[in-house]
Amino acid sequence: MNGKTTAGTNLDTVRRHNLAVVLGMVHRDGPQARSALTQATGLNRSTTGALVAELVEYGLVREREPETSNRVGRPSPVVVADGRVVALAVNPEIDAVTVGIVGLDGVVHRRVRLPTGHVPTAQEAVAVAAAVIDGLRPDLIAASRVVGIGVAVPGLVREEDGVVRLAPHLEWAEEPFAAELSAATGYPVLAANDASLGANAERLFGAGRGASDLVYLNGGASGIGAGVIVGGVPLTGISGYAGELGHTLVNSSGVRCHCGAIGCLETEVSQRALLAVLGMEAADGEELARALAGAVASGDAAVTAEVDRQVGYLATALRNATNVFAPERIVLGGFLGALHALAPERLAALVAEQALAASAERLQIVRAGLGGDILMIGAAELAFAPLLAAPSPR
Repeated sequence: MNGKTTAGTNLDTVRRHNLAVVLGMVHRDGPQARSALTQATGLNRSTTGALVAELVEYGLVREREPETSNRVGRPSPVVVADGRVVALAVNPEIDAVTVGIVGLDGVVHRRVRLPTGHVPTAQEAVAVAAAVIDGLRPDLIAASRVVGIGVAVPGLVREEDGVVRLAPHLEWAEEPFAAELSAATGYPVLAANDASLGANAERLFGAGRGASDLVYLNGGASGIGAGVIVGGVPLTGISGYAGELGHTLVNSSGVRCHCGAIGCLETEVSQRALLAVLGMEAADGEELARALAGAVASGDAAVTAEVDRQVGYLATALRNATNVFAPERIVLGGFLGALHALAPERLAALVAEQALAASAERLQIVRAGLGGDILMIGAAELAFAPLLAAPSPR
């Protein structure tokens, strides 16, 4: 009796594992022919068919007929992640709260950015996010399942309970943001550092795709954050606090940072300084990129000088990241991506000159590929994680 129970339990564990493998492949890699899933997993055709049928029954994938082909025999059905299964994504910033709806197929269905006019308190950000989510009810009713909310926070977040330990630009400390947002919306909420989520999003769906070792740096209104992937696994450190490259030293004669140190990267390389030299009060990442490109192209000496200055300090930080992590790829997002677009060759040359030759010889420095959707996709991935690990019916 005990032997049968153990055998049944083991078979069920294997089945659940295989369900997660198949769903993860379709989620990450896009539509897959059932025959391709069979080949990639090493399972037999009948087992793959049974797994897909179960995921269809759960409402997590759909099957469709393939495009016409010249191959002999019956074509294999194509398995697609069901985009009607959605996650909500929330990103509080110093000047706005952004909320998105992201499908299991990786498509951002909606993105709403609500300016706050001031730095919101944690309670205000919860209220704004809850109000925006309430306004998205028609979209959510059309979804087959809402798995929960993922939150991308520009600060240190304790991974086990979503408490924001410190978000200096938001002036938050020890805020139980995930619990409060869950209470306000009725959805389960997971929260993590925004740059760590951005790194994971770029690794899975963007410019970091295919790289098992990468460093992602994002520049925004709240400063500079970073996420590190080592051997395909996010580097989190104790309780999820790793990756604060914005607070590495780049100028020993620089100014004091809010963290208390002198010459941190985000004191020398900042969106605020770029907006000031452009004569702008605010801009999102794409608007800033266009304004910088236009000013540099027109020969604006002040803007060109500020861009050159920031690129120089950014190169120092990237040298440090290269020497410490020896990544295959460094991905730059936000206004850092705009700086890269203006001077890609110079930035690469400066890093190559300063970094250890062995660490930098295969390094690629690229601009983030997901644009303004990156944190929505990254936060949604956090919310999807429990379902991807253990697929289940609604």
